[in-house]
Amino acid sequence: MSKYLSKYRNRYCGKITEVDVDKDITVAGWIANIRDHGGVIFVDVRDYTGIIQVVSNDDSIFKGLTKESAVTVTGTIRKRSEEDYNDHISTGTVELLVKSLEVLGSAPNELPFEILKSKEVSEDVRLKYRYLDLRNEKVGNNIRMRSELLKFLRSEMDSMNFTEVQTPIITASSPEGARDFIIPSRKFKGKFYALPQAPQIFKEILMVSGFDKYYQIAPCFRDEDCRSDRTLEFYQLDFEMAFVDEEDVYKIGEKVFYDTFTKFSDKKVSPAPFRRISYKDAMLKYGTDKPDLRNPLEIIDISDIFKDSDFKPFRGVTVRGIKVDGIGTKSNSWFNELVAYAKTIGMPGIGYITVNSDLSFKGPIDKFLTDEDRKNLIEKAELKENSVLFFIADKKEKVAAKQAGMIRTELGRRLDLIDENVFEFCIINDFPMFEYNDEEKKYDFCHNAFSMPKNGLDAFDKENIDDIIASQFDFVCNGNEMASGAVRNHSVEALEKAFSMVGYDKSIVKEKFTSLYNAFKFGAPPHAGMAPGIDRMIMLLQGENNLREVQAFPMSVSGADMMMNCPSEVTELQLREAHIKIR
Repeated sequence: MSKYLSKYRNRYCGKITEVDVDKDITVAGWIANIRDHGGVIFVDVRDYTGIIQVVSNDDSIFKGLTKESAVTVTGTIRKRSEEDYNDHISTGTVELLVKSLEVLGSAPNELPFEILKSKEVSEDVRLKYRYLDLRNEKVGNNIRMRSELLKFLRSEMDSMNFTEVQTPIITASSPEGARDFIIPSRKFKGKFYALPQAPQIFKEILMVSGFDKYYQIAPCFRDEDCRSDRTLEFYQLDFEMAFVDEEDVYKIGEKVFYDTFTKFSDKKVSPAPFRRISYKDAMLKYGTDKPDLRNPLEIIDISDIFKDSDFKPFRGVTVRGIKVDGIGTKSNSWFNELVAYAKTIGMPGIGYITVNSDLSFKGPIDKFLTDEDRKNLIEKAELKENSVLFFIADKKEKVAAKQAGMIRTELGRRLDLIDENVFEFCIINDFPMFEYNDEEKKYDFCHNAFSMPKNGLDAFDKENIDDIIASQFDFVCNGNEMASGAVRNHSVEALEKAFSMVGYDKSIVKEKFTSLYNAFKFGAPPHAGMAPGIDRMIMLLQGENNLREVQAFPMSVSGADMMMNCPSEVTELQLREAHIKIR
């Protein structure tokens, strides 16, 4: 740190120690607090490094001073008396005896909120006054940590010989799954640019261009409804490699995640290789393709036991079970609360049985079971005394799986089964390439439109569409999708066949993906890559539950920028220049 910082300060507030006693120094920052102790006035001055207590017997120095005003203060450091030590700040054994104070930028008497309590204020108010919210140390530290993480990621990729390339922000609209943000063209009447959902096409073209390993800290834009883990604009560590397969990408992804999480957290991080789980197994055992493996509970399929059952709600439908040992003595109210929760996720309730010491059952479901059912359940679920088996059933397998997953998560929470001091990673792979859309009565891409089938080009001709497995995968941590990746379909023929399965003929593929379509004719190498979500990494590492907490100037959950008053209207001239008429 340079000795001379500026004419406004030669020391940072939080860096002053007892070594500085009797020295004359100048600090600059914001007024965090003002306390008048009858003739002696104490003022806390704060910058990003911390707080220094400023003191004076001359109240004229502080006349008219308001909290959150920007000031520069010059004075002499002196040691506090021992009974006045403040253990809550790093400078708690010293204080600055004021010689002069200058207000550089005054603040009003009434603030929208207390800076230290900004996280208790409604999000809309916080985002409207984001410049004040960011003065809260906890909020500002998320952004400072983000800076350090980005530096680390760049050094990590550089050490593995990746080349950083910036791809365009203004590009063409393409059917990649989410809704595009479109930009009207002034010069080309009736035509539009789009903001990229991801640098997907550009990074694949870079592989055709001979860039062996590419990466960038890439902004992505998707016009979707916001939620806690999804915002309109986000960043990812986008990377792609030529002449590689799925395992090569796994190794890079494992290194990036393990190195990053061990550097920026003291929590235990699961070592590489991360556990591999097929999509099919994940949906069966955990009811989700982003399972939280800190939760030891697993779901079992017991549909076959009830295939010919006299109990109509279970007969011939998908029935999933979750066994929990040692909770048979829980109170009725505990079970009633779980039943009430089940109703909030669309279930009629939740059936369960408790196992007695003689392995007989009790509970609302028991009267509908035969002796053969009980015998089969004991064997399949490995039931023992004091076990409880919960039942989830639905005509649709996807619904039963999803609801079972939500019940599993709720049980983990209620039973305090989640170890908060662990980052547990896994890789979900072998996704189906296509899934049937019940609403539109057609097949869509399940995950990524640019993936290669596991069995190559032949899979499109030799396999049933529901059986085609894609070379695509997700990295998951503690129930959060952290990255998505795939081996790409790097031939024109593979591209045409993949899109034909979801209703796009050759001409549409050629029109929508002209650059990729043409580039693949010129010796495209096999290539693969993935894109770890930077915002989600920081969110987990900082213990936040909302992506907006780790972005400097995020949109609100409604998609509005409260500080910039955006989206906003534009002038009639601007509309005319863009050839737009509001309907």
